[in-house]
Amino acid sequence: VLIPDVDASNGVVHVIDKVLLPQEAIDFVSMLNMKNIVEIAVETDDLSLLVEALIQADAGLVEALQGDGPFTVFAPNNHAFQELFHLLGPAYHGIADFDTSEEKELLASVLLYHVIGGAALSSNDFNGHQQIKTLQGENISVDVRPNGSIRIFDKTHDRANVIAADNEASNGIVHIIDKVLLPQEVLDALH
Repeated sequence: VLIPDVDASNGVVHVIDKVLLPQEAIDFVSMLNMKNIVEIAVETDDLSLLVEALIQADAGLVEALQGDGPFTVFAPNNHAFQELFHLLGPAYHGIADFDTSEEKELLASVLLYHVIGGAALSSNDFNGHQQIKTLQGENISVDVRPNGSIRIFDKTHDRANVIAADNEASNGIVHIIDKVLLPQEVLDALH
């Protein structure tokens, strides 16, 4: 308070040296300063192969994940992609090996299988065992362990562990996982 007790006809004025902000305004400014899902992925070294895959799929996924959302993204780390290359065999050493239109379509399906549209689900929003529909169209299974750890199961029934949860973005939430999730559509195409 710089100047207290200035009398007015309908009350008292205290001159202060700061604009007071309600929580709603603070939240709005914080959201303006938040990065979107793609920006978070680009700035996270361990997600560089995911970023490369989003670009290689050439299906408008980068633009979509920069949109309003909200989205929940289960983002496979670089090690998860290396494991996928090993699983796919000697023809796949990197993301650039997905170079035909059919391979790019499969890659886009895999990536969409990691995204839940219409909701920004934090780790607190998961409980017990849930089936959640992805943007690819198939469900993933989310399982919360008694210790609070979160596991995701794909159509291979192998689990992915959430290793870094609740990375907030302006248009959703990113959970970093240690496995690339595979939908049935992709498993059918690989066999």
